[in-house]
This record gives sequence, structure tokens and C-alpha cells, in this order.
Amino acid sequence: MKRVLILLMLAATPGFGQAAGSAPKAANRAKRAPAAKKADAAAPTKWPIVTLLVEGNHNYTADQVLAVAGLKIGQMAGKEEFEAARDRLVASAAFETVGYKFAPGPDKDGYVATFQVTEVEPAYPVRFEALGVPAAELEGMLKAKDPLFSKAKLPATKTVLDRYVGWIHDYLSAKGNSEKLIARLNPVGTGQFEILFRPARNYPSVAEVTFDGNKGVTQNELRDAIGGVAVGQPYTEDRFRELLNTGVRPAYEAHGYLRVKFPQIRTEPVKDVDGLKVFVTVEEGASYQLAKVAIAGPSPVRADALIKAGAIKTGETANFDLVNAGLEKMRKAVERAGFLDAKVTAERALDDAKKTVDVGVHIEPGPRFTMGKLTIAGLDLNGEFEMKRIWALKEGQPFNPEYPQGFLNNVREQGLFDNLGATKAEVKRNEQEHTADVTLAFGGQAPAKKSGPGRFGEQGPPR
Repeated sequence: MKRVLILLMLAATPGFGQAAGSAPKAANRAKRAPAAKKADAAAPTKWPIVTLLVEGNHNYTADQVLAVAGLKIGQMAGKEEFEAARDRLVASAAFETVGYKFAPGPDKDGYVATFQVTEVEPAYPVRFEALGVPAAELEGMLKAKDPLFSKAKLPATKTVLDRYVGWIHDYLSAKGNSEKLIARLNPVGTGQFEILFRPARNYPSVAEVTFDGNKGVTQNELRDAIGGVAVGQPYTEDRFRELLNTGVRPAYEAHGYLRVKFPQIRTEPVKDVDGLKVFVTVEEGASYQLAKVAIAGPSPVRADALIKAGAIKTGETANFDLVNAGLEKMRKAVERAGFLDAKVTAERALDDAKKTVDVGVHIEPGPRFTMGKLTIAGLDLNGEFEMKRIWALKEGQPFNPEYPQGFLNNVREQGLFDNLGATKAEVKRNEQEHTADVTLAFGGQAPAKKSGPGRFGEQGPPR
């Protein structure tokens, strides 16, 4: 691992205050002392720490970083202590680079010290599988061992993973389980991974899945929901239950079964292949109706407009496939108002007596982006002028991310130009200014404008 060590330390001249250009009081007193006393007493090399700061941390809190560094407010420290703290941070293998700097405190009586770190990236969530103890118990042990431990993000370096495997193995061995363990990077979705701690042995694979107790959802539908994600995969009960929740539960929730449970899972070997047949007992419960959908809390877009955009029908079976599709339509509506990082989430309120569910929709809009600079590439001056003339989204207006490509589509569909070749809309975000610059690129021959005024409305081209 590359390690760049930034060392802003004591200068060669005696006394920290002289090196920094601003002396702590004790150093000033030493400067005024008689020459004989200077000869008798060496200049101090340590000063109390009055403030400790951390720069560059994202995955870890400042308290976590400082817990590993091992320095505390009020402690006497000098070059030796700071270098030892730096070495402890480097040894954690959680940082690409570690440095430190310090300056005189406000009253010139000590250090304001800052550790500068660059964290190892990427970091991944952690999961424990088939280790024989509750995950929360292992998490507590690891937090006690390593102040930097977080189940949400852990760097996948060999040093870190080997250290954690060792700690887990020692902990389980003390409980009578000395089985060999491994840590592996495990895919959990498109471009998504987790760090999985599990026994090193090979698991039997899922060969077949059968459901018992299902009535509202057919056996074939359930097998289709689980087969693509479970069959052929190594079997552990914890992993299989996760697949039931991510694959089968949505199939039930599309039919309004919001209280479905899978109380029992059992397995038996399959004779003709090396695998397991898995039997799942289902308790479906009752089917619920969708009573109400409402915007809960503040929203940058009118609540009635969002409800209309979502087009989620109430008074019918609570189909959460349709509910989730409606939530995505709402998110798109907020996005079209310039909130490009908008998040839309929902909470359910179930009335078990009436067998109904209300959905409260929460909007996290994030910053609002406005239209920045428009650039036309590939046209002559006349063509560029005409494109800018009919472009309706003006600088400073809320940026609609669907407008640029929609504009090009409509230019082509309405035949406003002859010889219109390949076109492309590119958007570049400015995260500091919260603006979006657009480049419209035209290929092939320069298009020629046809007769007619041609202009799209302020809300964008007709769709």
C-alpha cells in the first residue's frame, strides 16, 4: 500500500514555538531566562495537546480515527508520540496515506494537532454466514477489537480481512468451534458486493425448491420467483431466507399479502445430483387493500401533482409492484423540477382489523440544479443560432434532465431541419454550483433549417 507520510514536525532550533514562528508561553519564558539556566536545562520537546482534529475521513468518524491514533487531549506529546500514533493508523490498513501537522494552541500553551488521512477505497458492507453465533455478538466483539469496525463499510484489503478472520476464528474457537474460516468478496447485485465471513468448507447447492401452504400465489409463480436466484447456489438457511425475502416476498406483495411468513425451511439430499431439495412452509395471511397514498412531510413539488404523477390506484388490492412503479414516477416528477438527486421512499401503515394499508411517501429532494451553459457542436453559425433560438430551457431555470434528449427527438420528428445526421445530448453537472451544462452534438452534414418559426414551449418539447 502506498504510504505518503506528511510530517510537519519540530524544527532543528530548540523549542516548538521557534519552529512554528509563534511561541507557547513556556518557550517565551525560557527565552528570557538567564544564560546559565539555559545551559542547565534542555529546551522542552513535548507540549500538551489542546485540540485533536481529523481531515480526509469519510467512512470513519473522527472519534474512530483518534481512538486508533491513541492520543488524547491534555496528553504531553512530541515527535515520538505523533510518529507512534501515525504508525498505529498506518498499521490499521484502513488508510492509503497518513500524515499529521500541528500548530500552537489559542493560548500558546500547547498543540492544535491534525491527522490527515486518505481512506482505502472501495469499502463494502459486511455479512456473517453459518458461524454458529448471532451476528450482533460478532459485531460487538469486532468493535471492541477495532475502533474502525463498521458493518456498513469495511476495506477489502488482505491485511484487514486476514486480521478479522483471525479474530473471529479465535472467538469461535473459545466457544468450541475451531472450523477454518474465509472472507470473500461476494456479489449481491449488479455492480454491488459485500464482504462475507463464512466457514471455508464447500456448501451443498440448491437443486429444487417446493412450497407448502401457498394458496394465493401458485407453485409455478413461486418457483419462478426463487429459481433464478437460488437454484444452483450454495445453501445455508440464512442465505436462503434472504433470497425468500428478496425474491418470493415481492411476489406475494404484488397480490396484497403483506404479512406473509416462511416459518419453516427443511432440506433433504437429492439422489441423482449433488444438491439439496428445499421445502418451504408458507403462512400467507390475508390479502390487504390499498386505502390511501399521501405525501408525508415537505415536498418541493405540490403534493397533489405528485399523487397525480404516481397514478397509484387506491381501493384495490395492494399491489406493491404497482406502488413501487408509482413511487418511481413521483421521483421522476421531482427530478424534472431540477432535483437531480431526489430520493423517494415510502412507509406502510397496516390496519390488521380492516385489512388495509396506507402508504406515506417521503421526499428527499437534495439540491436543485439549474440550467447552465448550452453548447452546440457540429453546426455552422446559422444552424447553431437556430438551435439556440428554439431551445426553451434558459440559463438559470430549473434543469429538467429529460429535456435535452427530448428536444433532439422532437427536432427530428417534426422535420425542422434537412440532413439531420446523428445527434447526441451530453449533460455535465457542476456539483459545487448546482448547475447542468448541456452540449448538443450533431454529426454528418450540417442540417439546413426548413421554413417556419419553430419553437418549443418553456416546459420542453411536446412529448
